[in-house]
Amino acid sequence: MVPAMNQPDHRIAAASGGWDLWRAEMLGTIKLALPIALTQLGQVAMMTTDLMLVGRLGDAAVAGAALGQTAMFAAFVLGLGFASAVAPLAAQAYGAQDPRLVRRALRVGLWATVIFGLPLTLAQLWGEEILLAFGQSPEGSALAGRYLDGLAWSLIPGWCFLALRNFMGAVNRPEPALWIMLAAVPINAVLAYALIHGAFGLPRLDLLGAGLATTIVNCLMCVATVAVCYACRPFKKYRILGRFWRPDWKLFGRLLVLGAPISGSFSLEYGLFAVAALLMGWIGTAALAAHQIALQSAAILFMVPFGISMAATVRVGHAVGRRDAAGARRAGFAATTLGIVFMATMTLIMIATRDLIPLVFLGIDTPADNPTRVLAATLIMVGATFFIADGVQTVANGALRGLNDTSLPMLFAVFSFWIVGFPAAYGLGFPAGLGPYGVWIGLSISLAVYSVLLIWRFHVLTRRGYLPALAQASPALAPLDRAA
Repeated sequence: MVPAMNQPDHRIAAASGGWDLWRAEMLGTIKLALPIALTQLGQVAMMTTDLMLVGRLGDAAVAGAALGQTAMFAAFVLGLGFASAVAPLAAQAYGAQDPRLVRRALRVGLWATVIFGLPLTLAQLWGEEILLAFGQSPEGSALAGRYLDGLAWSLIPGWCFLALRNFMGAVNRPEPALWIMLAAVPINAVLAYALIHGAFGLPRLDLLGAGLATTIVNCLMCVATVAVCYACRPFKKYRILGRFWRPDWKLFGRLLVLGAPISGSFSLEYGLFAVAALLMGWIGTAALAAHQIALQSAAILFMVPFGISMAATVRVGHAVGRRDAAGARRAGFAATTLGIVFMATMTLIMIATRDLIPLVFLGIDTPADNPTRVLAATLIMVGATFFIADGVQTVANGALRGLNDTSLPMLFAVFSFWIVGFPAAYGLGFPAGLGPYGVWIGLSISLAVYSVLLIWRFHVLTRRGYLPALAQASPALAPLDRAA
């Protein structure tokens, strides 16, 4: 706790009052969040393109690629927190006008991606054996393993690009990462097509080619991002790879303390949704297909609040760096408000078009009484609370990361997803007899509980002007206010 910031609630409220301040904060958040969200959508487009191109190889190849992407995403999530932790550390350093610390934050983030990426990359090369051990079919495991032989090598460059992108966002210039991503989408499509089908004089590598194309494009994106950082302002002054091998173990330890709980929270959430898919599979094929359609629709919408979340991390981090407790509180709640407004609006649109959305996945000729179409439309209606709560928890999590608060949110994730969410999804889906509707109600309950806990946590920390210690002030995270 910073003694100077122990001011009464009414003084903080007065400092943060005024519509002009809130409007400026919201506009700043939107300006930062929009390119980040579009970059995320570009990554979704790359994965979708791969699946569409693989689809020409047959249903078995699609299933194998989907299985391989699932394995890859599970590994990606395990290290995602370390690349994500670059954002709050770099943003706080930027707010404190300490360019050396900005570079150090990126440097230790890149270190973490390599150190943790090497064993996870090698593990994926044993993907076929691991999937067989989890009870997957021999054919599906073999196809997924071939895909992973090419895709596994994209893990480290994928994390590195994310760390570099977070650095760009922390210095208020996320646009170059968007331009690089927009260029990467068509390059990936052409290269994947060529390597899958043996076009343009390249060898025909089927699933292996799809994975290799993603790896090559991820490497090119990293190289392009580093080149931009050395060629363009304001990135040039940071000399991001300067003294790259200089030991910085204290800050590296701080990044691990911040990043490990972020990875843990992502993994806990991802685990619940993976189990929900298994529960839907127990109910039937139509239930599983409808679940995937509704969930994929939510995932596309999720990219916008995810962008707002990353903007919230940066905006709160900037306020922390300049020791502005009122600004940190305003930044977090402004971002949360934007997330609520966006997701509420999109949820209303989804409900109004719920009968049409399944046709995007099933085809326009799908009859109105098709079980999957009917069930998917109903799940979208049931998921109204789900969509809004998912957006809110994402943004609130980002705001807390800007305060270096990641450990307690991970415990909230344990409680919300596995102590509340899983029993609710299973109990309502099976003993209560609600089937797929019960599973989705359970998921909605878990996300609602999680979002409420996160907002409460941010409110408690910021109402008394809490600010964490900056990296140059202490190698360890500042203890949380015991009164909070």
